[in-house]
Amino acid sequence: MKGRILTTGGAGYIGSHTTVELLKAGHSVVILDNFENSDRDRVARIPLIAGTADVRLVEGDVRDAQLMADVLKRHKIDAVIHFAGKKAVAESVANPLLYYHDNITGAVSVLSAMREVGCKNLIFSSSATVYGDTEMLPTRETAATSVSSPYGRTKLMIEEIIDDTAASLATFRAISLRYFNPVGAHASGFIGECPRGVPNNLFPYIAQAAAGIRDYVQIHGSDYETSDGTGSRDYIHVVDLARGHVAAVEHLLSSSADYAPHRKVNLGTGQGHTVLQVLHAFSKACGFQIPYQIGPRRLGDVPASLADPSLSLALFGWKPELDLEEMCRDHWNFQKRERDKSNIGMRIPPVTHKATSDHTDPHRAHQLTSGSRNVLN
Repeated sequence: MKGRILTTGGAGYIGSHTTVELLKAGHSVVILDNFENSDRDRVARIPLIAGTADVRLVEGDVRDAQLMADVLKRHKIDAVIHFAGKKAVAESVANPLLYYHDNITGAVSVLSAMREVGCKNLIFSSSATVYGDTEMLPTRETAATSVSSPYGRTKLMIEEIIDDTAASLATFRAISLRYFNPVGAHASGFIGECPRGVPNNLFPYIAQAAAGIRDYVQIHGSDYETSDGTGSRDYIHVVDLARGHVAAVEHLLSSSADYAPHRKVNLGTGQGHTVLQVLHAFSKACGFQIPYQIGPRRLGDVPASLADPSLSLALFGWKPELDLEEMCRDHWNFQKRERDKSNIGMRIPPVTHKATSDHTDPHRAHQLTSGSRNVLN
């Protein structure tokens, strides 16, 4: 069944890739984003990549419950994929109240609006951080939860809020997708991860070092019980991750016999790579050795993280297809395009602003078309 899907935070890293895959699968999409941590120009690239303009943009804040309800009703939304929220672990430790306020308020707003209008299907962007430093490797969904940061705690708290909501609404169904480590970019190089400030994750940090933005890669710890002493993670290509969202939402929209009110499902590869393995693979992708330094362990880092992705295959037939070489190749391709702004300008239609009067209605939805230059407020 093809549906009308709302992606909150759909202009972000994972949201934009998921929107592309939803469109390619034949769904229509409405993006809701306030552009606090995303860029308007990348939204204009989505129809170019997907080959269809069946996507609209609403600029607004997910914490606005009335806006949420209006969007759900106006666009007759069949399912919501909730990406919007803050996601930096270190920032959450420094400012926990901000994370509790924004992430929890946003989720409650989404759920309240869904209940108000009778929208019954939700995919929640959760995280493997809910497992903490688990001793069960690979980690199954039945593993005990244990969080070590306010960010991870907000993910777990939202999962519990969804549990309670699903228990109170007979026909409500939800899937919380617990990501491991999303990396890479779309093969076109048109969209990818472009963090503001110092990257929190390994891949964008390596990419910036390769591009000369940073002098070297700082490796935190070389005495872990792994193959080369550096920390090991389950990295998943963002396009594979996006396709996992499509499979999950189509499962909810189908006439499947599975009527569990709220499933928690891992999205990972089941294969771990150490920091040095990633660094060497990225160096191969860009054609030169990326400099690095090894320092002491970083507080809060776990030695290894590894998914058991078998439930996603059994439940909705999803499995990852892209390997570490492709993750590095695509991530570097995007980083190179970002570095060469003039090359991007030749290939991507520029986004210009409409008249000031267009800004008077923050709830206004815009049709995005591959031939339009005035696609955003």
